[in-house]
Amino acid sequence: MTATLVPTAAPPSASSFGSRHPLARVALRRIAGGVLTLFVLSVLVFLATSVLPGDAASAILGKQATPDAVAELRHAMGLDRPLVVQYGKWLGGLLHGDLGNTAAGYAAGGRSSVWDQISGRLGNSLVLAATVFVPVLILSLVLGVLTALRAGRWLDHLVTTATLVPAALPEFVLGTVLLAVFFTWFDILPPVSFVAPGASPFATPETLVLPVLTLIGVTVGPATRMIRAGMQEALLSDPVAVARLNGIPEARVVRRYALRNALAPSIQVFALIAQYLVGGLLIVEELFGYPGIGKELVDAVTVHDNLEVQSVTMLLATCYVAVTIAADLLVMAVVPKLRTGGTS
Repeated sequence: MTATLVPTAAPPSASSFGSRHPLARVALRRIAGGVLTLFVLSVLVFLATSVLPGDAASAILGKQATPDAVAELRHAMGLDRPLVVQYGKWLGGLLHGDLGNTAAGYAAGGRSSVWDQISGRLGNSLVLAATVFVPVLILSLVLGVLTALRAGRWLDHLVTTATLVPAALPEFVLGTVLLAVFFTWFDILPPVSFVAPGASPFATPETLVLPVLTLIGVTVGPATRMIRAGMQEALLSDPVAVARLNGIPEARVVRRYALRNALAPSIQVFALIAQYLVGGLLIVEELFGYPGIGKELVDAVTVHDNLEVQSVTMLLATCYVAVTIAADLLVMAVVPKLRTGGTS
């Protein structure tokens, strides 16, 4: 009796996995590109902060400190080591989730980790960003669709004027105007957004009003205009024209065809808003005294705490890159034809 050979299926190769799962291949490429970007940025951030005049030891001890005291603190902080060694130790710590120790901890004769210093303020910034992002998302979507459907009419002009006037002002100008109105004139809102250490910003919601209004004012106008433009382009697309010729009701045409085609540009708009909120809170937090990560970064720069500046900057950059990658992948998931173009 002769044995019959039964062919066995070969294990899937990486190329076959990529061909069957193009979105996964795009995700891997985007993540690899993001990691490379963060590595290059880490080098630039480290070098930029290292070449600045002065250091944390001199700033903390003050002008009256003796050279021996400064040298001893510099040695304890590792500032007397070669830059290559300092960078390697810092980068190795980042890869293991260790952001290092603050200069204030060394000055007090102990150790205080950067994460313990910034975790509370990072949480405050996330609360502020989320409190802004949700209303901006809803308002810009609703107003963008309405103005696109009423293009050239009084509602379009009214919404455009009402949203773009505050957006034309810098954050500190709009914030100062709101301070003048709600504190100086009417005295109904506090001028300083004080949040007790360890407490939630929602425990004193009135302190969030002015920062939130300022950030909504500078973001909702551009977001509305971009969504309006995407919606108008979708309304002029072939699928919408064919649906109208087939007698489909206008409400269904808008909901099923126009909104779907306008969804991909809208995702990019909201990604830009999220990216702005990741790194754009600094001015508003400083203006209102809000204890967020932006104000913490300013305080760290003031005392020349380079390690904290480097770690916070890389943390914000990682969030920024993550938002970019997530937005790209979400757009490709919504519009499948972009997957092949995105991998070319």
